[in-house]
Amino acid sequence: MSPIEIEPGRLFVGGQWREAADGTRTEVVDPSRGVVVTTVAEAGAADVDAAVRAAREAFDGGTWSGLSGRERGRILHRVAELIRENADELAQLESLDVGKPISLCHAVDVTNAANDYEYFAARAHSLDGSVRNTPMNALAYTKREPLGVVAAISPFNFPLILAGSKIGPALAAGNTVVHKPADETPLSALYMAALFQKAGVPDGVVNVVTGTGPVAGEALLRHRGIDKVAFTGSTATGRHVAATAGEALKPVTMELGGNAANIVFEDADLQKAVGAIIKAFVFNTGQFCMGGPRLLVARSVYSTLLGILADAVPGVPVGDPRDPGTVVGPMAGDKHLKKVEEYVDLARKEGGRIVCGGERLDLDGGFYYKPTVIADLSNDSRVVQEEVFGPVLTVQPFDTEDEAVALANSTPYGLASGVQTTNLARAHRIADRLQAGVVWINDWAMLDPAMPFGGVKDSGYGREYGPEALDAYTKVKSVVVSLD
Repeated sequence: MSPIEIEPGRLFVGGQWREAADGTRTEVVDPSRGVVVTTVAEAGAADVDAAVRAAREAFDGGTWSGLSGRERGRILHRVAELIRENADELAQLESLDVGKPISLCHAVDVTNAANDYEYFAARAHSLDGSVRNTPMNALAYTKREPLGVVAAISPFNFPLILAGSKIGPALAAGNTVVHKPADETPLSALYMAALFQKAGVPDGVVNVVTGTGPVAGEALLRHRGIDKVAFTGSTATGRHVAATAGEALKPVTMELGGNAANIVFEDADLQKAVGAIIKAFVFNTGQFCMGGPRLLVARSVYSTLLGILADAVPGVPVGDPRDPGTVVGPMAGDKHLKKVEEYVDLARKEGGRIVCGGERLDLDGGFYYKPTVIADLSNDSRVVQEEVFGPVLTVQPFDTEDEAVALANSTPYGLASGVQTTNLARAHRIADRLQAGVVWINDWAMLDPAMPFGGVKDSGYGREYGPEALDAYTKVKSVVVSLD
């Protein structure tokens, strides 16, 4: 199977590759060169209906839910093995599709995807109920059962990982899945469909429909055959997803936007902190909701740290994602690049000082933007308060712990946060006060599938990863047996 031509980009429904019912196809663009590399089928409502019916038949027929958790776990372990065996192809696809540096695709995306399926394979045979002690003359116990057909809707920035964070626990719990990847980045989802089949996942258990949000996504949300929706994307779209699913009382988990603050106290190890700061805003070209685009710095080290960043950030390697030395690749598309440009122009109008960057990088016709550091913006600036979703860092000073916490909690978002300090008591004290689903101390983006991940406020609800993830893909049934 070619890393570009995946069953010529057809839909995967009921274990079969097929064209869209109306024959529509859409282009896939390489963001590092701005050129079309292939086309994939664009699903319509009829295709979504066929995928949901295939998933429903597989679920009702018990070809997956009827297996023991241990057997499902064995198959998911095989999925993890196949991801590792096909690491080169998957890394090339993610790099080609998203513009990620190939080295990061190997080290982060492919590695974490394999780890995710391996973790949920282990969880598949630990979905236990419990016997409850009651005053009734009865045997009372609970059991956990799969929900049914899950709609997994994943975004463009981490196609492989953020699909696995939904499909992994859904399958571990015994559900069937219809996956709609982002219309911009569908390639790894189609490749994974082939790997699921090769691993022994029965036909109809995992279905992949490529297409747009307004058509395929909307049809999936509104389909009566869907029992649960798992969504990652923007907060605005998340509100629509929640409202639409709510009309049919479908349970939803969603991981939405973020605008995390990274707090640097005067006692921080600045050399170590700088590494965490840069990683927090340039990783994946700033296109990750758990990024740290807001830097809050104790006033006593504010000027010093700005000087260090002014020297260090321009030296971060930006360029062709196929070059193993590249750290920052292009934006995922022209519209994402234009959005970043608009925000940086707005920052200038709002009185911001461009410490470094602040412009496109003209390279091979791709969608590149230089990592940018902006100082002197007020806290009510739109660039501070809103999610830019690009390699842009705003820097603000603070004088007290209370002020730092207030600034950190001042946006509508609450996905991630960071604290850079050598004072252990302070680290725990501040972590308790931050309104975020995860707090990293003296680093950034330390992730593992054993740790639950998700947000508060406008960053969504529910948790992916950890044993908590399985709660979102199961329902609890109580059984009471009279002993009279």
